[in-house]
Amino acid sequence: MIDGMVNPDSTDQIDWLVVILRWITLMGAAVALALGDTFPFAILFVLSAAALWSGLLTLFTAFRQRKPLHPLIIVAIDTGIAALLFLLSGGLSGNLIWIGLLPLASAALYYQMRGFLFISLVQVFIQSSIALVIAPSPYVFLIIVLLLPLYLGMGFFYNFIGERIRLQLVKIQKETRSKQRKLEHKERERQHIIYKLISGLSASLTYQQVLESALDLSNDALSTENGLANQLSSAVLLFVENPENGTELEFGSARRFTPQDMQLRLPGKTGLIGRAIDGGKAYLTQDVANDPELKVALAMQECRSAYCIPLRAGLDTWGVLLFAHPEPAFFSPERREILDIVGNQATIAIENARLYQDLEMEKERMIEIQEEARKKMARDLHDGPTQSVSSIAMRVNFARRLMERDPKATAEELYKIEQLARHTVKEIRHMLFTLRPLVLESQGLISALESMAQKMYETYDQKVIIQADPRVVDQMEMGKQGVVFSIAEEAVNNARKHANAVHIWVRLKLIQEDLVLLDIEDDGVGFNISEVDQSYENRGSLGMINMRERSELVNGLIHLDSELGRGTRVQVVIPLSDAAIDRIRRGV
Repeated sequence: MIDGMVNPDSTDQIDWLVVILRWITLMGAAVALALGDTFPFAILFVLSAAALWSGLLTLFTAFRQRKPLHPLIIVAIDTGIAALLFLLSGGLSGNLIWIGLLPLASAALYYQMRGFLFISLVQVFIQSSIALVIAPSPYVFLIIVLLLPLYLGMGFFYNFIGERIRLQLVKIQKETRSKQRKLEHKERERQHIIYKLISGLSASLTYQQVLESALDLSNDALSTENGLANQLSSAVLLFVENPENGTELEFGSARRFTPQDMQLRLPGKTGLIGRAIDGGKAYLTQDVANDPELKVALAMQECRSAYCIPLRAGLDTWGVLLFAHPEPAFFSPERREILDIVGNQATIAIENARLYQDLEMEKERMIEIQEEARKKMARDLHDGPTQSVSSIAMRVNFARRLMERDPKATAEELYKIEQLARHTVKEIRHMLFTLRPLVLESQGLISALESMAQKMYETYDQKVIIQADPRVVDQMEMGKQGVVFSIAEEAVNNARKHANAVHIWVRLKLIQEDLVLLDIEDDGVGFNISEVDQSYENRGSLGMINMRERSELVNGLIHLDSELGRGTRVQVVIPLSDAAIDRIRRGV
């Protein structure tokens, strides 16, 4: 019949109630026995064993240790204990006639109505049988008349308590599932918002569009049913160079800020913005009125809380994202988490937009460099080989006419024509060498520099001295070697054309383990750097600009030093590792 009963409830509340009722029943039995005339050792032993059993179940319940037949074993053992206590206490003449309540509580709470009905009948049968064995008497049948209603009544009572607990548990479970569904719905909305933020900020490579999207998506992500997000003031402030005050923050884009506010420039050194920039992380304030930088903006007058997120990527800080609201508690942890995501994605998007702009500018610079290279080739051809070929043609014509009058002079003229032709060939070969030095690809940078020096001497009688450390080439990749050669060739060519120098030195050495110094020095006439820079746009040559741009290609720093009468010196510091690049950026 037990197999057809209701499945036991596995909740902790039912287990604890069973434990409590068992302890109450056992303590009641101990008190009843203590009030009697005798307390035999056998009863004391069984009662102690029952207490030990109850203590073991208490530990199981405390540590949530349940076995598959846990309720059934409890009901069976409690039934046996009740039978032994009834027998040893003297049956109908003892004080434990009611001890059948011990298994009744377990059966009613674990197996509901069927359980306590079954155990009530079983317990009455066991106690009647024991009473008949001890002292056969017609009064035994009073057990059925008296105990059965008692057991049934207490069984109903225990079952009522268990049902109330179960109903309460069902209610709690429904509320828990409802809360869980709400949390899951909220989490789906949050994930949708995050996806929308990431997609929105990644959709554009236009710098200004990224700023506008960051603010619009932030407002959408924080939208609430009560419309509090409509009072949100937000802005993107970006660093700009100010010749007088250094770097300052200006408004790149904003929402709910006045036109007067948009004209402001903030130092970004104190208050909330200063803490966010210095700390490299987001900060919250609920004292906007006393913030030294925020309080100057009219839009901040009605705000009481503000949240500032630095737009930082590596060592570069582009600016900050600023959010403010009239409600002090508006920026809850959930909203700050969403804004942090906005800040991170905005930083990535701004960096991508800047990289895209840099690529566009680099593409334009490459076009300009190519155009300049064509112009330089045209100038070099015009100033060199073209003039030489034209001179050769004139001299050949002169030699042809001279041949009829003075054969001896004609031979001398032909010799000069030969020398001029040979010099022209050298000039053309030198031009081809500078356009693509094959020796650079086959033998490396030092060999290419030495070849350049040799051709400079052979072609223009210009002395170029190469002093290079072989360790430099071992650590420098081929792409950088090509750029370094181009910088050196440009500097040497400028010195040859304009410095009237007797000597030009090209030095290449390691100044640190991962830093290379390219040093080009001449003993020529020198020049005034400031005067040349002021009129450089009107000059035909862009040699200095080319050297600066090529230095940027290898993340290097270029320094030009020259004075009238003291020659010129061009120094380029070239990093060989990422750590060296960081040190150069930080000026270390």
